[in-house]
Amino acid sequence: MDVVPLAVDALLDDPGTRIVVCCGSGGVGKTTTAAALGVRAAERGRRVVVLTIDPARRLAQSMGLNELDNTPRRVEGVDGSAGGELSAMMLDMKRTFDEVVLAHTDAARARAILENPFYQALSAGFAGTQEYMAMEKLGQLRARGEWDLIVVDTPPSRSALDFLDAPKRLGSFLDGRFIKLLMAPAKVGGRGALKFLNAGMSMVTGVLNKVVGTQLLGDVQTFVAAMDTMFGGFRKRADATYRLLQAPGTAFLVVASPERDALREAAYFVERLAADEMPLAGLVLNRVHGTGAPQLSAERALAAAEALEEPFGAEDPGPEDPGPEAVGGPAAEDPAVGDQDAGDQETDGVADLPGGSAGGGRPVGVSGSPARSPELLAAGMLRLHAERMQVMARERRTRDRFVAVHPEVPVVEVAALPGDVHDLDGLRAVGARLGGV
Repeated sequence: MDVVPLAVDALLDDPGTRIVVCCGSGGVGKTTTAAALGVRAAERGRRVVVLTIDPARRLAQSMGLNELDNTPRRVEGVDGSAGGELSAMMLDMKRTFDEVVLAHTDAARARAILENPFYQALSAGFAGTQEYMAMEKLGQLRARGEWDLIVVDTPPSRSALDFLDAPKRLGSFLDGRFIKLLMAPAKVGGRGALKFLNAGMSMVTGVLNKVVGTQLLGDVQTFVAAMDTMFGGFRKRADATYRLLQAPGTAFLVVASPERDALREAAYFVERLAADEMPLAGLVLNRVHGTGAPQLSAERALAAAEALEEPFGAEDPGPEDPGPEAVGGPAAEDPAVGDQDAGDQETDGVADLPGGSAGGGRPVGVSGSPARSPELLAAGMLRLHAERMQVMARERRTRDRFVAVHPEVPVVEVAALPGDVHDLDGLRAVGARLGGV
């Protein structure tokens, strides 16, 4: 099936591209992709900062940094001959929250907020705080103007797009009845207002005290009163960052592996971005398998293996059909990717040589003269090749199902590397594959 190619280098080289957001499910190489994009863009002349919201430490390790924190750190070893440079950082949501408080209120009120127990709990791990603070940090980086490209690595799974909902959730929180109730005494003003409202609120606060405790309710009221003047600024900045994500200078890249579940998640991201009018650049199909002998089909390789094994007299059952449970469970109806057909039942597993079974056929490398035969070794390699060709065929079918549903989405396929990426050279290799080299 024809696929619209994604020109990654053109996207990175375009001075109008200011933000690239990588999103996708977990385990598909999203963090590595974001880091590789940063390295490639920097070595092509862009001043780049990579912001990761993922708590994994792989990004720092691959860039040769001891750790990442809330401050952008310069990555050494990047070729800056084209005038580019690379920095990297990891979101620290509590520190980002503290920075917002310090920047948008006076010293006395900031101290009262920072020392408030409810604020300390909220900033350290309240649901949704991370996503909102990601919006804050992205807005801060963009406003500083020190970098002409920001690459954002989002958390795994569908929560990767939760930061798109941060302004809406924040608005709902600030406009909620509970917050308005707690803010009412402060808005009316002073101790007299508290006495005036005390009779009407005594029943409500009595119930709340029983539910959350007197101390917690007092902490929440103190926090809300101190933060009152900042609430409008939170909403305004979040809305501004949301509009920034919708602007032409932003590009979303959905990262997936050529597997059924990952492409189902990719379809969700594509549809959600379209619904929110976010600019989708395309799909990065990561860890695609290949072979050095594409002209040798699986059928021909298996036939040759059987011919080599025949003189040794043992029966060869051929590749076994492991059934759907061996490749991730029974196939399920999927409107985005499609049902798994009978051709998708091949196993992903590839036996190691020597000492294993190649493709369900004859043991290779065990004790005894037949195992040392060059013919049996060649047969084992042919069976390995046949399994690789079967995996490639399944990946193509899975990709084609996605393309059939979303033919307008550009795609770049990134060939699988022989090992893990753990340094700048590995990131350069991934970047070269992203660029089609």
